Amino acid sequence: MRDTGYTPEEINTGEAHSARIYDYILRGKSHYEVDRAAGDAMVEVWPALPVHMRANRAFMHRVGRFLAREKGIRQFLDIGTGLPTSPNLHEVVQEAAPDARIVYVDNDPIVLTYAQALLHSTPQGRTTYIDADMRDPDAVLASPAFQETLSLDEPVALLVIGMLHFIHPSDDDHGLVRRLLDPLPAGSYLAATIGTADFAPEAVGQVAEEYERSGMPMCLRTQAEAAAFFDGLDLVEPGVVQVHHWRPGPDDERVDDRDIAMYGAVARKG
Repeated sequence: MRDTGYTPEEINTGEAHSARIYDYILRGKSHYEVDRAAGDAMVEVWPALPVHMRANRAFMHRVGRFLAREKGIRQFLDIGTGLPTSPNLHEVVQEAAPDARIVYVDNDPIVLTYAQALLHSTPQGRTTYIDADMRDPDAVLASPAFQETLSLDEPVALLVIGMLHFIHPSDDDHGLVRRLLDPLPAGSYLAATIGTADFAPEAVGQVAEEYERSGMPMCLRTQAEAAAFFDGLDLVEPGVVQVHHWRPGPDDERVDDRDIAMYGAVARKG
């Protein structure tokens, strides 16, 4: 494993982290007792949380295959990568398109520590990791890793999966997405999932309270508020829907709408 540049003191394992809670509930291995305690508290108030998180992950997999196979996209920018729980985006898209290039972005020291698992590209393609914050798009776009891996002469798929409910309007949430999308050429795509309490407001609201108690306040959005992130883009059918309703395949888990608290969509930049 490569040197991350972080000291042990900078890697805070005493507070729960959203990426590690997600990893724990997905039955990964990169989490700590504080993350397990937070995850268990959330599952106690909303037992469907594991179903919801699996559906979010499955959406990302379907989107990756769709863009690589059906739309010919060979460049992917994944913001808020999280811990590398296989199959990762590059594994999915490079199976369909071995020459695909993927840039992963996250700003958590523990994610960076485990990011080596994200760098096992096919010989024809390439993967790289940028240690940067979504709230600083310039740091992403100006990164040598971004500029050496992706070409702005070709379409890029921008994925923001499971991130936007942790970005508040006071952080210029729409502006951050636009600053990442604007430099990308016509024919690029935005794919995003956005947390909501539309379908199980009481239980999901309690989950949000647990996240806030762990220092991770959330902003859950209505369908109209989620759709606003795609204004000015051409939505791919079926539009902005709960993630499990976006082009499900025969092998995808069948779930109750009340068990999913995430909207998802894919849209093309004209």
